[in-house]
Amino acid sequence: MGLPRRHTLIGSAAIAAAAALPAAAQAPAPAPAPAQAPGYYRFRVGGWLVTMVHDGFFRRPLEGFVRNAPLAEVQALMAEHFQPTDHIQVPFTVTFAQRGEVLAVFDAGNGVTPAGATAGRMIANMAAAGIDPARVTHVIHSHFHGDHINGLLNAEGGAAFPNAQVLVPAPEWAWWTDEGNQSRTPEGQRPTFANVARRFAPYQGRVTPFTPGAEVIAGIASLPAHGHTPGHTVLRLHDGAEQLLFLGDLTNRPEAMMRRPEWQIIFDFDGDAAAATRRRILEMAASERVRVSGYHFPFPANGFVAREGNGFRFVPAEWSSVV
Repeated sequence: MGLPRRHTLIGSAAIAAAAALPAAAQAPAPAPAPAQAPGYYRFRVGGWLVTMVHDGFFRRPLEGFVRNAPLAEVQALMAEHFQPTDHIQVPFTVTFAQRGEVLAVFDAGNGVTPAGATAGRMIANMAAAGIDPARVTHVIHSHFHGDHINGLLNAEGGAAFPNAQVLVPAPEWAWWTDEGNQSRTPEGQRPTFANVARRFAPYQGRVTPFTPGAEVIAGIASLPAHGHTPGHTVLRLHDGAEQLLFLGDLTNRPEAMMRRPEWQIIFDFDGDAAAATRRRILEMAASERVRVSGYHFPFPANGFVAREGNGFRFVPAEWSSVV
């Protein structure tokens, strides 16, 4: 049934009026995306106040990322998790832990990056979270890849954490400070030797190696987790029954590396050792139902490990504003 003549006339007039409007008025250009809110999130582990600080991300081609699985298999798993299949986007999240006078940070982030870089957001997000780098008492490292130590330096090349003690896994320190190990290091990781010398230089006299498996400082223990690097170490924050495992780079993105713990990625120093370590510690985390954080987990990088099939999956913790 047709519209009454009066409605037809009104509709025709409206269409004519719209046609007379400038093109911009008909279809306004989309507004630029607003700036994101500051990237930090807080929760408690016993008496520890934990702040997760986002440090941006980087992208690399998915092809070649996993060394021991066909690209099609990797793409299928990423697609299952609604991830791109041509590239992988790797986030950076830095864990701060405060109790009493102690303010520790696990790894140092990317630090100062060129304008327009997608990484290096930690500095601004620390300021938004009210974290003064001069108040950091301990920088505790999991390992020495650049995205974990570059933030030791400020824009002037000095110490970004001027009052901090720097605590490092003894085997990691021993490997990367001995130039004689260069020939026994994968070629793509050899620049780490010079980078370690540069990044730790302003902290001369304040770098203390610890033995993985030992208590690092009161309330922060360590677990040997080598493979990703010669001395890669997991850190265990604890207070009574409350715990948090900082997994460092035990896994990269959990959608891939938890589901397929046997996969070895391009950044692994010793792929076989990394895969064995990954399965061992993820099994422990799942069995103990302990909270975990990961350096390359989607922000806020805070949750749990559950078994799934022959692998595992990451279960994000419930968000809460109560700290």
